[in-house]
Amino acid sequence: MSRILSAVAWPYANGPRHIGHVAGFGVPSDVFSRYMRMRGHDVLMVSGTDEHGTPILVAADAQKTTPRELADKNNRLIVEDLVALGLSYDLFTRTTTGNHYNVVRAMFEVVRDNGYMLVQTTHGAISPSTGRTLPDRYIEGTCPLCGAEGARGDQCDTCGNQLDPTDLINPVSKINGETPKFVETDHYFLDLPALADALSKWLDERAESGTWRPNVIKFSQNFLEDIRPRAMTRDIDWGIPVPGWEDQPTKRLYVWFDAVVGYLSASIEWARRTGDPEAWRKWWNDPEALSYYFMGKDNIVFHSQIWPAELLGYNGAGSEGGEPGDFGTLNLPTEVVSSEFLTMEGKKFASSRGIVIYVRDMLERYQPDALRYFISAAGPENSDADFTWAEFVRRTNSELVAGWGNLVNRTASMIAKRFGEIPAPTELEDIDRALLDAIERGFDEVGDLIRSHHQKAAISAVMRLVGEANKYVADTTPFKLKAEDEIPRLRTVLWTLAQAVNDLNHMISPFLPHSANAVDRVMGGSGQVAPMPHIEEVVDLDVKAEDGSDRTYPIITGDYSKFPSWERHEIAVGTPVAKPKPVFVKLDESIIDEELERYSGLV
Repeated sequence: MSRILSAVAWPYANGPRHIGHVAGFGVPSDVFSRYMRMRGHDVLMVSGTDEHGTPILVAADAQKTTPRELADKNNRLIVEDLVALGLSYDLFTRTTTGNHYNVVRAMFEVVRDNGYMLVQTTHGAISPSTGRTLPDRYIEGTCPLCGAEGARGDQCDTCGNQLDPTDLINPVSKINGETPKFVETDHYFLDLPALADALSKWLDERAESGTWRPNVIKFSQNFLEDIRPRAMTRDIDWGIPVPGWEDQPTKRLYVWFDAVVGYLSASIEWARRTGDPEAWRKWWNDPEALSYYFMGKDNIVFHSQIWPAELLGYNGAGSEGGEPGDFGTLNLPTEVVSSEFLTMEGKKFASSRGIVIYVRDMLERYQPDALRYFISAAGPENSDADFTWAEFVRRTNSELVAGWGNLVNRTASMIAKRFGEIPAPTELEDIDRALLDAIERGFDEVGDLIRSHHQKAAISAVMRLVGEANKYVADTTPFKLKAEDEIPRLRTVLWTLAQAVNDLNHMISPFLPHSANAVDRVMGGSGQVAPMPHIEEVVDLDVKAEDGSDRTYPIITGDYSKFPSWERHEIAVGTPVAKPKPVFVKLDESIIDEELERYSGLV
């Protein structure tokens, strides 16, 4: 058994999340974590809402509210959406907790005192009309290296190079289109050159392991070719105060220092809430523990370079030396699991132009496992993928409903009609053993694919076995076995089908947890094949609200101690099976035009 940290990207709390977001960080991390728990590993899955930075200020101004009120509202929306999707976090928290502030500041102080934070005078961008600082990502222009339009002030997505706002040709503010004013200001910079050798060695080891997706390792190694110090503070009044600069209230830690430390702070908060405050160390200080970071490709650099560099700086592993602080020597990521982008009807998601499908809207109209299935089977695992309503309807109807749902429904229907309970088999024939053996071998094949982050191939393998089970029905024709002397054979065929459905349901449960529980109930079980998350209202462990009252917020957590093992579970003969209701809802093709009309940016 291994200890597995599933570190899931922190959704930004400036608004609700759309299906492209959860295709990158949400569903893949949950499938992996559920599988690893079924294999008996000790999994800690953590994340939360990322709530600091200028985008929150901009959104709060637009809604005539305060940054904290906006963060509170969106945090709750996101928590509710992710629970509805079934994401099995041990703790989903937020970056505005007292615990997070304390961990981030402690981390910064050690990195700084070890010699990896430099104070440099630079040029900060200011909005001439508001006087507010413009973050790098809110400035766009022409890339000076490749000439691409729309390069951001921190990175050009076309060529992948890091940039500063002052590098851009014809920079403009994304907020109002004005040309920013650049003024001199002091900031702390993470001394990446002093950590470059350690970073390079670590990335080379990851490349040699052959486990990282090629695009991620190549992208990460390319950044080492032009490595330079990176600003870790900002001129802003919403965020975590900079240790040592408390007398400068408009200096705050950069959200990308703040947010990535959240993986550690969430682990510590989880431990504190379990009553064993040091329990987090099993995942962070034990060199045998494994850690997997899930995100979209636009966040690769922060997880494969910036966060590892901060960890190395904290550990004192760069050219300046140094010693770890109270957190001890911290583990670097075992693997950065990055997905590509999900588009919508061939267009990039853009909320402002109506090209967006929010998770909440999707789940109000469709089953959560229909969305999870689409993401798992057709998502942006290794290349960009396109969500279309036509393909969503096709996969739901032809694969979920006509394939898996049909197998479950007719198996349960025949058992209910002929026996009312799972029958005892007589002697198995070759065709029976062939199906059961193929499905049992599937546990190894599917499990290996999930473990190595090939989830599209994994669910394809499951559905291939579903197809074999449906073919078995056609070949054995149990619906024709009605004569008295055919009853023993009917019992055997229906028992074989019941065992096949039970095995396949366990195998598909990491992908489709809601329907796995429903299928289990259809087959006479308790409906607890896939433990589900829930929301708890908790009190902040370290700070009070401004009026002195308890500061409360919702977290996602769950009891995941009773996951079934990843193997065949023998069905119990005599288990009552009633006439079933369909597990999956067939979609009318008329919804394609209805949805395209609803999202008017596409028509």
